[in-house]
Amino acid sequence: MAEAFFKKYASSKFTAISAGTAPSVHLNPLVVQVMKEIGIDMSEQKPKLLSDSLIKNSSKIINMGCMDKESCPALLVKDVLDWNISDPKAKSLDDVRKIRDQIKSEVIDLIRSLEA
Repeated sequence: MAEAFFKKYASSKFTAISAGTAPSVHLNPLVVQVMKEIGIDMSEQKPKLLSDSLIKNSSKIINMGCMDKESCPALLVKDVLDWNISDPKAKSLDDVRKIRDQIKSEVIDLIRSLEA
C-alpha cells in the first residue's frame, strides 16, 4: 500500500519500492480490495523480497513494523524510520481500511518532508 500511495502522490523525481523480509506469494486480497475502493488498482503488483541491494541503493528506509524481531529490517539497517503499522494479515476488512488510511497519512507526511 505504501508503494502505491507513494507512486500516486509523489513527484516523478522520487521512486518507491516496497519489499519485505518474508513476503507472501500473493498480495492480501483485502489489501487489493480496500485500495480499489479509493481508486488504486494493485491487482498486478507482486510482493518483493527485501535484498541487500535494495537497502544499499535506498536513500530512505521505512519499516512498517516488525512481527518478529528475528527478521526485522530495523535490525539490519541504520537510520530506519519505523512507522509501527500493523500487518493487515488476518485482520478484518474494517481493520485493513484503518491500516490503509494510516499508511496513506504516513506516506503523505513523508512526501512533504522529502519535498521540503
